[in-house]
Amino acid sequence: MAGPRLISSVLALATLTGVAACSSAGSSPAGGEQRISGVAGGGGAAPDASAGPVALTPEAYKSELGNLHEKMAGAITGLSRARGLKVLDQRMSRAEETLNDAVDTLDAVTPPAAVRAQHEAYVAGLRDFAGELGATAGKVGARDLCTSSAVLADLGEQLGALDEAGQELESAGDYPADIVSVKAADRQTRRLRNGSYISKGTLNGRGSLEINNGGTRDAVVTVVRGGGKVFSVYVRKKAKFKVAGVRDGSYRIFFTHGVDWDGKAKAFTRDCSFEKFEESVSFKTTYTATQIRWHDWRITLHAVDGGNARTSPVDPDDFPS
Repeated sequence: MAGPRLISSVLALATLTGVAACSSAGSSPAGGEQRISGVAGGGGAAPDASAGPVALTPEAYKSELGNLHEKMAGAITGLSRARGLKVLDQRMSRAEETLNDAVDTLDAVTPPAAVRAQHEAYVAGLRDFAGELGATAGKVGARDLCTSSAVLADLGEQLGALDEAGQELESAGDYPADIVSVKAADRQTRRLRNGSYISKGTLNGRGSLEINNGGTRDAVVTVVRGGGKVFSVYVRKKAKFKVAGVRDGSYRIFFTHGVDWDGKAKAFTRDCSFEKFEESVSFKTTYTATQIRWHDWRITLHAVDGGNARTSPVDPDDFPS
């Protein structure tokens, strides 16, 4: 959204003054009227109000861009490095504000005539990118986009246009305008093999946990004991997987659904959700003189008739990483 605009102007003041002066009757012109006229401010012609604002010198224009360069470049780089949805949302807002401030500043600047076209393209690129950041922030809030890489992919067209405009302005006079140092990857849909462990602790017990993911998105199930994560396992949509060797103890079970698994970020990049089972599950092995008994658990990650396990949403920042 464009903010207030400051437009330089030159004010020309011209005053026509009529002075009625007293004089002797003998020196008055015919009709008894005496006139005097002139331009306020002394001799010389009045300034031309239609000439428009004066263009900056190349040195002054380079200084103006330099004052903005570090802030804009830092905002875009910071956005690309955001980890976690809360940080991502904050850095998107910061980048949008920084770029809109730059647009307001550069709108009020008259660049050297030789780079006017490049300047206008650059400001347009900044404005478009800032505007799309605002729209994309809504997608992050709705969990349609869940990582910085997904945000950059969504903004790829505007980011590319801004990068090109900055390079053209910079090459036209060594002006500091190339503020894009990140590249947006193409939209992807990456998946792990069903039953792939993302992390795996010691599994040498007798119990087992069977996971049934009958939903429409892949899932990662994370099981926690005390304050430590025991394992995280990838379960594809419409698939099942059994984790064997679960040791005795009480466990909490978290799960996230989504599309496009980013192995580096260890998160789904799109359509993500975060939940947990409200009740913990207990595994216990009992030994008798003739028997060994243990617990096996089965969970479903989708609603089923007769289901008796309640789930609740989890703040993404509280989800076990």
